[in-house]
Amino acid sequence: MSDCLFCGIAEGKGKANLIYQDDAVVAFKDIVPKAPAHVLIIPRKHIVSVSDIEDQDQSLVGRIFQVAARLARDLGIADSGYRVVVNSGPDAGQSVFHLHYHLLGGRQMTWPPG
Repeated sequence: MSDCLFCGIAEGKGKANLIYQDDAVVAFKDIVPKAPAHVLIIPRKHIVSVSDIEDQDQSLVGRIFQVAARLARDLGIADSGYRVVVNSGPDAGQSVFHLHYHLLGGRQMTWPPG
């Protein structure tokens, strides 16, 4: 999608501090971090939100969680714990309408969030 910020990053046309990429997934540091470790993990495929995930996307969603676990280990937050958050829709706080997962860690998380 030509006007999507995250599609541009996935295509290498947008600015981002990339920390991981493969043929299906891209991960980069959040520009307004909410934790010492705050990474966004996105599919290269444009999917608007969780509500738009289709049956053929099952392996892609699984891949995203594999990448989250790998990055948590790489960032040194796997043993102490981390959170993976997905906001779906405006009321949930989704501001970029390209499916993305927040990997957060490096501090004590509270509950309930937000």
